[in-house]
Amino acid sequence: MLLIEASKIKQYFGDRLLLDMDHLRIYSEDRIGIVGRNGVGKTTFINILSNRIQPSDGWVRLYGEYSYISQLEEPVHKIISDEIASKFGVEALWQDHMSGGEKTRFKLAKAIEDHKVILFADEPTSNVDMEGIELMEKIFNGYKGAFVVISHDRSFLDRVCNKILEIENGRIKIYSGNYTDYQHQKEKEKERAVFEYEEYISEKKRLEEVRKETKERIKGLRKTPKRMGNSEARLHKMGPQKAKANLDRSVKSVEKRIEHLEVKEKPKEEAVMKLDVLDSNKLHSKIVVAGKNIEKSFGSNRIFHNAEFNIYNGTKVALIGPNGCGKSTLIKMILAHEDSIKIAQGAKIGYFSQNMDILNVKQSILENVMESSIYPENFARLLLSRLLFKREDVYKKVEVLSGGERVKVSFAKIVLQDINFLILDEPTNYMDIDSLEVIEETLKNYDRTLLFVSHDRRFVEAIADNIMTIENKKIKVFHGTYQEYLSRKSKATTSMNEERNQQILLLKNRLSEVIGRLSLPSKGDDIEALDKEYHTILAELQKFKA
Repeated sequence: MLLIEASKIKQYFGDRLLLDMDHLRIYSEDRIGIVGRNGVGKTTFINILSNRIQPSDGWVRLYGEYSYISQLEEPVHKIISDEIASKFGVEALWQDHMSGGEKTRFKLAKAIEDHKVILFADEPTSNVDMEGIELMEKIFNGYKGAFVVISHDRSFLDRVCNKILEIENGRIKIYSGNYTDYQHQKEKEKERAVFEYEEYISEKKRLEEVRKETKERIKGLRKTPKRMGNSEARLHKMGPQKAKANLDRSVKSVEKRIEHLEVKEKPKEEAVMKLDVLDSNKLHSKIVVAGKNIEKSFGSNRIFHNAEFNIYNGTKVALIGPNGCGKSTLIKMILAHEDSIKIAQGAKIGYFSQNMDILNVKQSILENVMESSIYPENFARLLLSRLLFKREDVYKKVEVLSGGERVKVSFAKIVLQDINFLILDEPTNYMDIDSLEVIEETLKNYDRTLLFVSHDRRFVEAIADNIMTIENKKIKVFHGTYQEYLSRKSKATTSMNEERNQQILLLKNRLSEVIGRLSLPSKGDDIEALDKEYHTILAELQKFKA
């Protein structure tokens, strides 16, 4: 069923053409993920599709009601049913003190409760922990209707979308499949572009050689000898003249073919970033951070009790877990060099946080980065270029940058400093996928110790070789990748479930036996003890059900 139709859409920002789209139809079975760099107009686009704003040119028709989830806007209706609130793990009444993740879950709960045929969502996974994102995936997959969602979470786009809509240079293109399918199609497009460019260069070179050879042949035609008479000269010229005319026509024909060749631009090849630490600054300690007998409480809320952990030199450790479990607290304790935490001598810590207080807003991007860089300017500019600050962009003042752009500048400034232990707290928030993948690539090639907090599963999977979790006020470190961690966790869960099922079976068998003896007691049976055991077994079974 057709739900949205748009035609001849153009949207201008001043005199700049932000969006240009010929035609788009969205049907009830469509699950569309929108991707594109920061500032290309993704939010503007869904606002046009939902008729929240009118385009400069063109029209949009909606054939049904919609729900809209925005990171910045409060919901119109601030109460939901207790049932849906429980399902989403939030309060039934909107509260301003809710965390960012709770507010997003509340808005999504309200959208699901309203049962509209179209759902628009702008970055619903931002500030939401992994468990919350997995809940969202279930909700989106069970949604009865179409949805259009902006997200930088590639795993989320893989699990919920059947189409990817890309906005690039103002143009809109739709790819069938999820985000991984989109990546494969983009790679094929790139390969095709390389092939076509090479074919174009080869053909142009061949035609230029033909033109050159033909011109050389024209020059080589026999000239009239100086001592030859006029009548003889006329006869002499008549032979080569015809040949020369033919060759001239050939040259012009070749030049026209060169002129009419479809020009193919050379596909851009991005340089690989490699951040090599200077030998003099390398850490030689086996353990960079060691924590023992860690205790931490806030009032009656105990975060850590007799916890311990080690972070080994050269490892890339992902600190994961639900919101509020103590991840940020642990990072602050490391940065504060608390008594229970020992830092290796010679460790130079670089810390990235979302508040971006390391930036001087009155300085340019390049000035901010070079202020503390141990790398030359050309290398810094290369990194900034990969993060989409190209050419004259590096001279922009930080105060005019968007939040996502400031995040990228902060990252660049920190990784170029004289450090050998990098701590990143949610580096992927508010960042477009292109920039996120540059940071991912940079950190994969990073040869120092790394500790980072992230809820982006694809990011964790690509970088981490150790997984740190906080469970039951203890800190656990798994030595292996995120996939290996999930596999181990799955096996442990399966084993626990098997043990649980075995316990339930034993309890049920014993319950049947007790009920039989209570129904037909023998002379030696203690009825009171059997009745007590009956209620004990029922309580145990109830616990397993809970």
